[in-house]
Amino acid sequence: MNMVKPKIRLRGFEGEWEKGLFSAYAKPYFVSNKVVHHQNLLSLSYGKIVRKDIKANKGLLPASFDTYQIIKDGIIVFRFTDLQNDHKSLRVGIAKEEGIISPAYVCVECENINPDFFYLQMHTYDMRKLFYSMGDGMRQTLSYNDVKDMPLYIPSLPEQKAIVEYYNVLEKEITTETENLTKLRQMKSASLISMFPQTGETKPRVRFKGFEGEWKKDKAGELFMTFNERNRPDLPVLSANQDVRGMAPRTDIGYNISHNKANEVTYKVVKPGQYVIHLRSFQGGFAHSAVEGITSPAYTVFGFKDKNMHDDYFWKIIFMSKPFVKSLETITYGIRDGRSISFSEFSEMSFLFPSKQEQQKIASFFKSLDKQILLQEQRLEKLKQIKTACLDKMFV
Repeated sequence: MNMVKPKIRLRGFEGEWEKGLFSAYAKPYFVSNKVVHHQNLLSLSYGKIVRKDIKANKGLLPASFDTYQIIKDGIIVFRFTDLQNDHKSLRVGIAKEEGIISPAYVCVECENINPDFFYLQMHTYDMRKLFYSMGDGMRQTLSYNDVKDMPLYIPSLPEQKAIVEYYNVLEKEITTETENLTKLRQMKSASLISMFPQTGETKPRVRFKGFEGEWKKDKAGELFMTFNERNRPDLPVLSANQDVRGMAPRTDIGYNISHNKANEVTYKVVKPGQYVIHLRSFQGGFAHSAVEGITSPAYTVFGFKDKNMHDDYFWKIIFMSKPFVKSLETITYGIRDGRSISFSEFSEMSFLFPSKQEQQKIASFFKSLDKQILLQEQRLEKLKQIKTACLDKMFV
């Protein structure tokens, strides 16, 4: 019997994994709902088996669920689709409760193998490659008979259990970090509402100590002006991002568009503290820059008429806010044709703003919050990368 080892091993385990067939560890499972008339409707969504409200599925009469199959805790549910446009998909879930699920899914019951281990194994890259190689491009699904002779490599039951426990801890950390990120984002959303005047208001509901009175109101044209400096091909080319990064060097974000470097003399110079109106205006279209560089001549570069009166990060917050993006709908035109927001029309928009000292306080608060969110996003992404890497290297 052929045997191999994974690239990464948990401490205390050694030796080779045993090779067997899919059918040796996963037997077809089908229990009809025709007699029981079970009402706990389940569905496979994003790798999780979740409950669905039967009453919400108005297109289905209760009798139609008689064709569904009953599953119980530990049953592996999967569906492979092999579409003719070469789009392939393998969806896998493990039941944690009893209920009924569509007969379109393949259900298997594990034998001589930990079902949670088998569930993880079906998410590995090599396993998916095997599934994808079986599609013939003519059918939309694969049956149990199509995969029953697929080879698998299985460790001892104690090692299976250890791998599952390791992934449970990792998954719990991912869940915790995801919740922490959600809380930070919710805190930012709530702060944007409380620390900025809302419709019909002239001052925010929450202020830093020492600040009071109404905010000043002025048109953008009184505050900002465009800049058109060029002929600086020595500066890095910047790209506009819709997230908190704003304008960033293309080399830093792994984003590179082929262009004629000879044309860079026509690119517009962007300086720290300035803003760029770029072509993605239907998503917002205003990007702040914290670095010096050059950008497409099709973009509009603008900044303060008197930068001693304003904090650029404060205005970055405004330009990225949902109310501002929503307000752009009244001045944007020809967006789908690739044209940018008109600066002249933007100049007619009115804004409320406080003194520079209060702007700096608000900016400092959100800058710290944005940094926490960024670090939390990086922490979460790192955990997800670890999980993906381990799926590739802890299994055979």
